[in-house]
Amino acid sequence: MDMTRRAALLTSAAIASNVLFPQRSFAQETPRKGGVFTVHYGAEQRQLNPSLQASTGVYIIGGKIQEQLVDLASAGNTVGVLAESWEATPDGKTVTFKLRKGVTWHDGKDFTSADVQFTAMEMWKKILNYGSTLQLFLTAVDTPDPHTAIFRYERPMPLPLLLRALPDLGYISPRHLYEGKGDIRQNPVNLAPVGTGPFKFVQYERGQYVIADRNTNYWRPNAPYLDRIVWRVVTDRSAAAAQMEAGQIHYSPFSGLTISDLARLGKDPRFIVSTKGNEGNARTNTIEFNFRRKELADIRVRRAIAHALNIPFFIENFLGDFAKRGTGPIPSVSTDFYPADNGPQYPYDKAVAIKLLDEAGFKPGAGGTRFTLRLLPAPWGEDISLFATFIQQSLAEVGIRIEIVRNDGGGFLKSVYADHNFDLASGWHQYRNDPAVSTTVWYRSGQPVGAPWTNQWGWTDETMDKIIDDAATEVDAAKRKALYGDFVRRANSELPIWTPIEQIFLTAISAKARNHSNTPRWGSASWHDLWLAE
Repeated sequence: MDMTRRAALLTSAAIASNVLFPQRSFAQETPRKGGVFTVHYGAEQRQLNPSLQASTGVYIIGGKIQEQLVDLASAGNTVGVLAESWEATPDGKTVTFKLRKGVTWHDGKDFTSADVQFTAMEMWKKILNYGSTLQLFLTAVDTPDPHTAIFRYERPMPLPLLLRALPDLGYISPRHLYEGKGDIRQNPVNLAPVGTGPFKFVQYERGQYVIADRNTNYWRPNAPYLDRIVWRVVTDRSAAAAQMEAGQIHYSPFSGLTISDLARLGKDPRFIVSTKGNEGNARTNTIEFNFRRKELADIRVRRAIAHALNIPFFIENFLGDFAKRGTGPIPSVSTDFYPADNGPQYPYDKAVAIKLLDEAGFKPGAGGTRFTLRLLPAPWGEDISLFATFIQQSLAEVGIRIEIVRNDGGGFLKSVYADHNFDLASGWHQYRNDPAVSTTVWYRSGQPVGAPWTNQWGWTDETMDKIIDDAATEVDAAKRKALYGDFVRRANSELPIWTPIEQIFLTAISAKARNHSNTPRWGSASWHDLWLAE
């Protein structure tokens, strides 16, 4: 933790001043065909298929190659992509999608409702993190003709929920390349995806780059503009910033650079640094507890850890203006669902932390250490790394020794969510407009082993499961909001994970880019209208 309080505040203030005016006027420009757009790819996840893994680290590539049923427009409203229209029955148990005609896969095969049926039943429902909970009560997808897909549910599926979810959890994969080909998770197409999107996969060299070229048969007229997108794997954030300044990278998404580099680039007229285009991906920093450790299965220990961390101090000294104290798994930006009462909070109180640890029977031993825990921080952003060190230093003061174990992206996901080889984990939870999309799945039991960013803590709570299921199938908006208030209060009371910091992503992009950051999830979007000025 080498950033001083003054440096942090100056840094965040510099970024803030730039965010006020993130876009510039290019009113009379005519879009230019051609050019190569180069993207900073900071952490490989060993997966490129967004039908199987919901993650900005997958969407940043897969979302240009594969497409979903619907997406979000600039105002945050739902627009059709592979679906042209949709309607639900009054009981919420049947949702019908009319699909776009004349769309082909990159290998020339026709896109049809059979692809939707297979993806929904075999990928979303069985494998996709977040999707398995969202589609828990999906019983069938009927395909009466090649351009109609009828989703049938055992319990009501609120249409607003489904439409909020599908921009992230509605990507379609080609049935003919997966059905009868063995284990879907091991299919080589997952690392060489075939889609219907504006760009066609060309090559993936592990640890170096991913390349996709213009789809000359794309269904949108005159799109895309770019010839090629190249994602450069650069794990060193400072090196990525240097490559941006040298003109070798045009775009670094999702707070991929250091705070100080973002501040410097924000003052350079060659770049735009902004939160714009990230409105659909609010995030909270997490501490995830492995209940397989007897110490962490004791709620007094989890609460002690929370009380031992001076979160306001960390935010003020290391994160600055773009972070604030989190109050629970639903962030304050969620105007539709943020509860008036978030339940128990855990203010910094070292004495309370020590008292709780003593009451739990974990007395200090030789050198004052009560026990040792392994902490795995995700490699997604500088704030996670800083937070891990802060946790280590803070818990040492109450007798908990922390060993920090750092992995690359794939190693972190496997260790935490597949092998459960961790005590504490720290990363990001991304909130996607509705708690049932990507939030409640962190708490609902019964998730497939290995599904990233789901409940892999060894924690089961029948009361919480019922609240989650009732809220996800409640069609009355007021009742849904009330149930999510119950969800937040129980989450904060039981504390299987803690979400103490609320943030929004920062983007750094070349000022030559046009039509960028024009939707709430732009980094994950298709970029069919993106172009580069000379």
